[in-house]
Formats: sequence, C-alpha cells, structure tokens
Amino acid sequence: MARVLFVCLHNAGRSQMSEALFERAADGRHEARSAGTTPAERVHPEVVDVMRELDVDLSDRVPRRLTPELAEWADVVVTMGCGDECPYVPGRRYLDWDLPDPKGRPTEEVRAIRNDIASRVGALLRDL
Repeated sequence: MARVLFVCLHNAGRSQMSEALFERAADGRHEARSAGTTPAERVHPEVVDVMRELDVDLSDRVPRRLTPELAEWADVVVTMGCGDECPYVPGRRYLDWDLPDPKGRPTEEVRAIRNDIASRVGALLRDL
C-alpha cells in the first residue's frame, strides 16, 4: 500500500480534488492525504460545486497545513504550485503537476482542471 500526499498552496482546490479522486479510484488499495503551505479557511466553493457533480462532497473538508510529519508519512509527494515552500524529504518520490489554481475560475475551467487531475490520478495509480 502506497501513501500519497498532495500538496498545493492553500489546500483548498487542486490538492483537495486530487486527494478525493485518488481515494475514490484507489478503493482502499492506497492511502492519500492533502495539505497546503498556507492553508485557506475552507475549500473553494467552485471546487465543491464541480466535485459534487461526481457525487464527491468536499464541503466539510478543512484545509490543513503541511507539516514535516505529513511529508515523512508519504511515499509519494505530488506538488502543485507550492514552489520552494514544498518540503524535500530524502527517499520520497516527488511528482510536480503543473495545474492552474481553480480559485475564482469559471465552472468550465474548474471542471477541466478536475478532469485533468482525474486523468493524472489514474496514471499515478497504474504506476503504483
């Protein structure tokens, strides 16, 4: 069982969608968590809306701060725009997903980001 950590700036969009889509697709075979370097107060409403289209409810999730312990927990760390603030833990596999921040974007753009994440999650699971 692999442990995957999805990291972005606010843990309110990309990393939350990634964690939820990974958990659903992995179906208990692997674990996922997400965090942000500067967490927001809540998941972005436009992200909640497009995930609800897939019957995934993110409305009760609370963004969390990235800690060294979380980074050490992971076998794979997927970063999304956190730059130099993302921690480096030797012995971990790192992937960088270049994805735009969905905050404030129109529904169609957020949906496209979600679909891109779903595709990347599928490829990651096949690789694990």
